[in-house]
Parts: sequence; structure tokens; C-alpha cells
Amino acid sequence: MKVIYDGGTDTLTVIFAETPVAESDQDKPGVILDYDAAGNLVSLEILDASLRVGLPTQIEYRVIPGRLMHGPLGARGGIASR
Repeated sequence: MKVIYDGGTDTLTVIFAETPVAESDQDKPGVILDYDAAGNLVSLEILDASLRVGLPTQIEYRVIPGRLMHGPLGARGGIASR
């Protein structure tokens, strides 16, 4: 998973999978959901992020102990800011 904030366009994008986007929907104004060909959510884009998100340049990531976790970090989490 990747989280990208672009200050030039004021967009916050969360990429869940590196899969080609087949369809995009804007369910709510300023929130775009991207889906792959199988209908799985691939990414989420928030337009005018500085108006919709408290601190678009800071993210907190937390894994609840005891939950199944896959990937290189295992059960670790962290806080990152720019």
C-alpha cells in the first residue's frame, strides 16, 4: 500500500494494489474510487485534500496486535511525516 500527497494538485492518493484501473467512480464530491477489472478497489483519491483532511502531509499507521498481518513489516507500524 502507498499513500501519496501531491501538494501541487492538493490530492491525497491511497494505492491499495498496483493493478490497472478499469473503472473510476466519484461516489461523493471530491472522492474518487478506482476499481480493477474484477471490481476490486485499487485506489482512493481525495481532491482538495488540504480542505478535507486534517494534515494531508502526515500519516499514522497502526496494526492492532493479534490480527493477521502479511508483508515485509509484519506487525510493525509507524508514523511518517514530511
